[in-house]
Parts: sequence; structure tokens; C-alpha cells
Amino acid sequence: MKTTSTSRALLLAGAFLLAPLVTQAAAPTKAEYAAAKATISADYKAAKAACDSLKANAKDICEEEAEAAEKNARAELEFSASGKPADGIKVQTVKADGAYEVAKERCDDLAGNAKDVCNKEAKAAHVTALAAAKTSKATAEARADSQEDVNKANYKAAAEKCDALAGDAKSSCIQSAKTAHGQR
Repeated sequence: MKTTSTSRALLLAGAFLLAPLVTQAAAPTKAEYAAAKATISADYKAAKAACDSLKANAKDICEEEAEAAEKNARAELEFSASGKPADGIKVQTVKADGAYEVAKERCDDLAGNAKDVCNKEAKAAHVTALAAAKTSKATAEARADSQEDVNKANYKAAAEKCDALAGDAKSSCIQSAKTAHGQR
């Protein structure tokens, strides 16, 4: 049993490390967003109700899994709605926290040193997943900084081309360059 719960915790942490941040092409409409929220709530209630037939720690594990699934779904919905890298990182963090809570509940089935080892391994997997999320955040910030530098350089090149023009044509050209390269 110890090996199974430990393996699951490590597999979950590995999945979080490998999960790429992918932005959605189109954000959901308000109606789709509301429907998705309602579905998430209904799924959570159904999963929680399914736990009622269980006893002792099996029920606790089931309830933690249901709660983690709800939080994951809500975080993913927010990310799909906003598309912001910060929300994508939040998805990773929420998943890591949920997996950790479930792993801790699974460890409660054990006793003595086996339980201590299980808890330490769950914590290590959690720290690893959070570190991966932080790395994703740093990478996203670095990517944004790099993109800003690229936009500035491209704007300067486009503005230089505008110097060959005069009057309204030059003003229009510079305004187009600013718009195209995200300059104010």
C-alpha cells in the first residue's frame, strides 16, 4: 500500500512538471463560462455524494479527491477565460496543492515509520511541483521581457523606415509602427 500511494504522489508531481502552459485560442463566452461553472459545481456535488457510501479514511480520500478536482477545474476555467500566464501558473499550483492534500490523506492509512516516509515523500513531490510552477512563472516573465525587447527593436526598425517619408505620411507610418509593435 505504501508503494502504491507513494508512486501515485510521485507520478502526480511528475505530471505537473511535464504539463506545459498552453493558452486557449478563444476565451469562453459569458454563457459558456457560467455553464462551465455550473457543471463544475454539479460535478463536485455528485463526486462528494459518491463519497457518502464510503467509511473512515477511504471517505476522507474520496472527499479530498473531489475537492481537488473542483479546484483544478475552476482554476483551469479561469485560465481558459483569461489566457494569462499567471493563471496558467495558478493552475499548476492548485493541482500541486490538491495532489498534496490527497497524498496526505492516503498516508493516513499507514502507521509508524511508513506513514512518516509517505508524508515526507508527499511533501517532496509537492515542493517539486511548486518549484516547477515557479520555474514556469520565471520563464513566462523572461519570455514577456524578451518579447518587449523584440517589439522595441522592431518598432525602431519600422520607425527608421518612416524617416524617408514626410508630413502626414510619416505621422501615419509612425503610428502604424507603434500599433504594430505595441508601443505607446
